[in-house]
Amino acid sequence: MNKLAIMGAMEEEIEPLLAHFDKVNVVEFANNKYYEVSYKGLDIVIAYSKIGKVFASLTATTMIEKFECDTLLFSGVAGGINPELNIGDLIIANKLCQHDLDITAFGHPNGYVPGGGVFVETTKELNDIAKKVASNNGMKVIEGIIATGDQFVHSSERKDFIQSTFNADALEMEGASVAVVCDALNIPFFILRAISDTADMEAGFDFDEFLKSSAKNSADYLIKIVDELLK
Repeated sequence: MNKLAIMGAMEEEIEPLLAHFDKVNVVEFANNKYYEVSYKGLDIVIAYSKIGKVFASLTATTMIEKFECDTLLFSGVAGGINPELNIGDLIIANKLCQHDLDITAFGHPNGYVPGGGVFVETTKELNDIAKKVASNNGMKVIEGIIATGDQFVHSSERKDFIQSTFNADALEMEGASVAVVCDALNIPFFILRAISDTADMEAGFDFDEFLKSSAKNSADYLIKIVDELLK
């Protein structure tokens, strides 16, 4: 690992990360800001993409192609589907799908795109390191399937559909698109989410209330993972 990319979707998701660094160089590119920092001799580029799959794809590609990052970590918040997940809990994606990709009219399963597949798997070695860090710090972290779509889910019916169709544990709006980019460009990557709501009728209220605390949980854990990567 020569240069690390750390992504979030929203400004609130990277603010607790940037708080760990004193010197930050800001580079403006493609209507976004990229924050260059150095941490224990490692060059890191931090950015928030803005919400949604298109912006996330653009940002991930920029970090890999323009800034030449060779490993990507994504930190942010998600809605919980798995009943074992409570607000503030952490989940690592072992694979991701696009729950709103639908060409079932042509006989394909939900989430499938010709030339691809329903799921994209994350990098096992990075997941193993993250689980080791969690164990060493007495943290509860589960590993599971994360579903991505360009919608903030606050409907029990939609939540049930995503769970039954993809066996998903959590849902959000960026992860699978980042996974597609990294997988295509052979970049090791890791997707971490802190649960900010439970993707039901109370989702809007819960999300606003717990966004900052959940993002901080995620960011603090991510810094511990970077420390382990540097060993």
